[in-house]
Amino acid sequence: MLLSAEHISKNYGMRQLLDDVNFYINQGDKCGIIGINGTGKSTFLKMLAGDIMPDEGEIRTDPNVQVSYLPQNPIMDDNATVLEQVFLHCPAEFQSINEYEAKTMLTKLGITDFTQKVGTLSGGQRKRIALAAVLIHPADLLILDEPTNHLDTDMTMWLEERLRKFRGGIAMVTHDRYFLERVSNHITELSRGKLYHYEANYSKYLELKAERQEMAEASERKRQSILRHEREWIMRGCKARTTKSKERIERYENLLNQDAPEYDDNVQMTAAASRLGRKIIELKNVSKSYGAGDVISNFSYNLLRDDRIGIVGHNGAGKSTLLNIIAGTLQPDWGEVDIGSTVKIGYFTQEGRELDLNQRVYDFIHEISAELKTAEGTFTAAQMMERFMFPSTMQSMPIGRLSGGERRRLYLLSVLMAAPNVLLLDEPTNDLDIMTLSILEDYLQGFPGPIIAVSHDRFFLDRLAETIFEVKGDGNVEQYNGNWTDWMEKRKAEQTPPKDQKPKVQQERPKQKKLKFSYNEQREFETIDDELAAIEGEIAECEAQQAEFCSDYVKLQELQAKQTELEAKLEEKTERWVYLNELKEKIDAQ
Repeated sequence: MLLSAEHISKNYGMRQLLDDVNFYINQGDKCGIIGINGTGKSTFLKMLAGDIMPDEGEIRTDPNVQVSYLPQNPIMDDNATVLEQVFLHCPAEFQSINEYEAKTMLTKLGITDFTQKVGTLSGGQRKRIALAAVLIHPADLLILDEPTNHLDTDMTMWLEERLRKFRGGIAMVTHDRYFLERVSNHITELSRGKLYHYEANYSKYLELKAERQEMAEASERKRQSILRHEREWIMRGCKARTTKSKERIERYENLLNQDAPEYDDNVQMTAAASRLGRKIIELKNVSKSYGAGDVISNFSYNLLRDDRIGIVGHNGAGKSTLLNIIAGTLQPDWGEVDIGSTVKIGYFTQEGRELDLNQRVYDFIHEISAELKTAEGTFTAAQMMERFMFPSTMQSMPIGRLSGGERRRLYLLSVLMAAPNVLLLDEPTNDLDIMTLSILEDYLQGFPGPIIAVSHDRFFLDRLAETIFEVKGDGNVEQYNGNWTDWMEKRKAEQTPPKDQKPKVQQERPKQKKLKFSYNEQREFETIDDELAAIEGEIAECEAQQAEFCSDYVKLQELQAKQTELEAKLEEKTERWVYLNELKEKIDAQ
């Protein structure tokens, strides 16, 4: 046994993060710790690493066990060079022996200037240096908090393989589901102050958790059935209660006092978007360079309504640059970005907004919008916050009291509250828990407009993307049909030397008849936007007149009837507008 934690409790203010829990790590155990944001996962790792003490209980490690800890936000010496930081507090002899391996590891992690000062680096670069420092030191137990954050696909796969071969123990918090699947052999779920242990990788954990919940629900149904039966028994004989069996009454009271199974709240999201015109975003021969090198070179693309695009590439290749150009927040050096007049962009950035830590959670969301109209109806800001797992007790809290993951979830809600019709997402999965990610993915699949996402989360891109843009870093942006797995297979095929084989004779396919507008459809397509705007204007005018004639019952009835007629006309015209725009996209795509 490398580490034991017994009867651990920890309380922060009104939150009971851990309540009399036990946790053990043996050699060879690779434990993924999961749970929704704010449950105390990072706090738990800090206790295991000895950075903070539990309120109750004891954590023990064997005196000979070496522990390496990667915190979520590593503290560093800004005046140290990259290499000095990796070997901080190490003997000179250790550095001389391991310097070559450290440089190789840093290069794998995208850090090639070993003399650069740490204070000049980005947050992602600092996290990768801290990861290298953890891995270079001999350790029996690795404690890792979000090790895959700020790693690109190749780096993540390299780390995955390294940890799979590691012979010691691992306790890690990560929301990368493929990483959990391939590295972990044990899952510990933190929920409502309790730990639930599963000897399984991620997919097997999902099966076992479903079985546990089914058993708990079956037990609760049985309890309720017995309670109903016993309650009837007591009520029938209430006059002769003194003669009844005391044991039976005690059993009823014990059952009555049992707690029902508790489940973590779910984020519930409904796709809501503003109306989107036929012109969305068009990039025409866009180029952008920094210094002597091109990041984006002569790139063109016309964004379509149903696009689901994942942007991949190594760190520093220019993925966020491309997304910023699409969003209009960064101007290209050459070329043009044409954004349609009805486009309303929701941009979820990697850094997030600068949040006022003293502002109340509710006030932050209410300032963006007091309500949100969805397919399910209109929801107030408070109701949407409830759906995003911010109950009324949290809505009055200052933002500064939220965990990092909870702030990330709050920022996501702020983007969606504005009802955008185009979504741009830069690393949306960082710091979001697995439950929130799963429901976010369900939400995005029902979103009525185009989505472009920069992400290194392979599972996320497999669920979302239908097209992959690979930013090469030399100015080129390659396009692939399919999701992340399809792109990876095509990339491997491109890198595999071709074998000598006879060319296959392709049979000619019958040519399909090209789609095109009829004369009347073409005229209707050109005028329908103006017609929709005119009807919406008539409805607004009708509503204003109703307020003016609110005391004239006859006139008010006429106006209400007129509004009903206009709204029916608008709905019919909108359906026609959707059909014509979808037909136009198919014609353009031929």
